[in-house]
Amino acid sequence: MKTSVLHKLIDANADKRAVALVTNLDDNTQVLIYRQALTDRNQLELAVTDAFRRDRSQVVEIDGRRQFIQVYNSPLRLMIVGAVHIARPLIEMGQSCGYDVTLIDPRQAFASTTRFPAVNLCNEWPDKALKNLGLDARTAVVTLTHDPKLDEPALIAALESDVFYIGALGSRRTHRERCDRLVEAGITVDQINRIHAPIGLDIGAQSPAEIAVSVIAELTQTLRQGSLQ
Repeated sequence: MKTSVLHKLIDANADKRAVALVTNLDDNTQVLIYRQALTDRNQLELAVTDAFRRDRSQVVEIDGRRQFIQVYNSPLRLMIVGAVHIARPLIEMGQSCGYDVTLIDPRQAFASTTRFPAVNLCNEWPDKALKNLGLDARTAVVTLTHDPKLDEPALIAALESDVFYIGALGSRRTHRERCDRLVEAGITVDQINRIHAPIGLDIGAQSPAEIAVSVIAELTQTLRQGSLQ
């Protein structure tokens, strides 16, 4: 690897930019392809997109040439809004799946180190917290509070970004009412359709742990099978 390529990889990692190093195995020429620059207009870019989605380096053959695609993805992050009972198993499962989890709730009596000792805590208002933490295509945002004053600013912030997953706890009726308020706030129907609500895969979940399983399952399905934002 050339020193110039190595420096670019280091810079991309520092900036949390996903990049793939593509090596032609026939002549050892190398090129860097950044995720944000992908247009999926050719076979190589489609293969790189697939490698990013799977988080897996791979060898592909394109036009008779073998190409080794080595992915350098930015870290997976899960932003949970609401220090409620479902948050605890969701945090544990998210961390087990490799996510850097942050729990956001301005109510310090709920979001305390006593109740949640093993997670990053943020006691800012959700929209401000998400803006400060930064949102990207390797981030998922989940709202759990049922409180429009907390959930909806967070949803708006997420909808204005390229996060790969947005989920909101609540019944179908709750979500219909939420959607009406989001439209009044200037959010388009296409944007609202990005929200997974009721949150989680429909597995008949009842307990907090079961709901967390359904959320992680849907989040994983979106990450691995859905299109990159």
